[in-house]
Amino acid sequence: MSYFPDIPKIQYEGPGSKNPFAFKQYDPNAIIEGKSMREHFRFAAAYWHVMRNGLSDPFGGPTALMPWDDQSNSVDNALKRADVFFEFLDKTGIDYYCFHDRDIAPELETLAASNAALDKVTDHLLDLQKATGKKLLWGTACLFSHPRYAQGAGTSPSADVFAYAAAQVKAAMDATLKLGGEGYTFWGGREGYSTLLNTDMKRELDHLAAMLHLAVDYAKKIGFTGQFYIEPKPREPSTHQYDSDSAACLNFLREYGLLDHFKLNLETNHATLAGHTMLHEMTVALAANALGSVDANQGDELIGWDTDQFPTDIYLTTSIMMKVLEMGGFTTGGLNFDAKRRRESHEPADLFHAHIGGMDAFARGLKIASAIRADGRLADFVAKRYSSWDSGIGAKIEAKSISLDEIATHVLSSPEPTIASGRQELLENLINEFI
Repeated sequence: MSYFPDIPKIQYEGPGSKNPFAFKQYDPNAIIEGKSMREHFRFAAAYWHVMRNGLSDPFGGPTALMPWDDQSNSVDNALKRADVFFEFLDKTGIDYYCFHDRDIAPELETLAASNAALDKVTDHLLDLQKATGKKLLWGTACLFSHPRYAQGAGTSPSADVFAYAAAQVKAAMDATLKLGGEGYTFWGGREGYSTLLNTDMKRELDHLAAMLHLAVDYAKKIGFTGQFYIEPKPREPSTHQYDSDSAACLNFLREYGLLDHFKLNLETNHATLAGHTMLHEMTVALAANALGSVDANQGDELIGWDTDQFPTDIYLTTSIMMKVLEMGGFTTGGLNFDAKRRRESHEPADLFHAHIGGMDAFARGLKIASAIRADGRLADFVAKRYSSWDSGIGAKIEAKSISLDEIATHVLSSPEPTIASGRQELLENLINEFI
């Protein structure tokens, strides 16, 4: 049975194509810098957006047409959704997917019943993976939707809620291992506070670290060798979330001895909410060798919440791929479309248009980023700008082979320093040559 009978398999037809169900830029077999586009991107579809997002917003209910879904909280309905999802993956040519446990399987009256439902659905997902060759990029536990997590999960003031969350993480990690997942993500959701008047911040951070250490220890026990990720987000729904941006996450991981076990899964819309660009967030993570994976979306700067729009900004996709190429490409991570259609785009066909556009936008970004790297002018400018650190006093300072007294003596016997123009406009013009 086909759930998308009017949608063909999406093929690459090139920039001249007018076919709305074809790629204009994304050619999965095209080789760039020694890898195919398919290998560069490792595109993943988000189960929660493709299959479970009804397209509601704070002012209106769901609009999405999902004729395959009977809206029941049953295992049978969850199994049918999995069939629909894998047809979607097949027709889009997307190789990977990501999930929250409560998106693929229902939450039932008890944890034992929920775990049994999760086992049954993951059995079916495993069969579908074997039949199609599709893979799980990463899994995670939904520790934010249920009312028990209204005041946090790993940071809850209730030890019983913490314990429930830990047990849910265990089951989600078991499911991820079972499905051959290449990573496991912690997305805080509500790991933060609404007011400091009722919050013991130090104790909450200690507990959050304890949760992550428990997961690291359990991974060793069960033989899970996938990459752990933290996904930064500054606020919404909390006033402040502890995993607010790349720098805050890295500081937390260093403080609690977790940096060797975690990398960051960065999302553009979260960078926007933190007051940063995605380029900033990726640069911070890359400098710490902690850039792991990317939630590929963009936000609306006119709206103050997480709009999770599909990426269409070529400047954005170019800057992301510049950093991905700089780090040598993804290993366990990839580009996960944590993105949803607009509420007005409610028909099943819009799922395809959205992903086609995002994949094409990243394909253009990759081509441009590679061309900028091959051209070399940008890299040469940056290298020249910092060339005073390559020899003389700069090299000694970087090597930590000079004292403050010696630096002062050097300055007293030297002319007033001069500094060259930063040439921002020139460099912006250079980028525009390629875009």
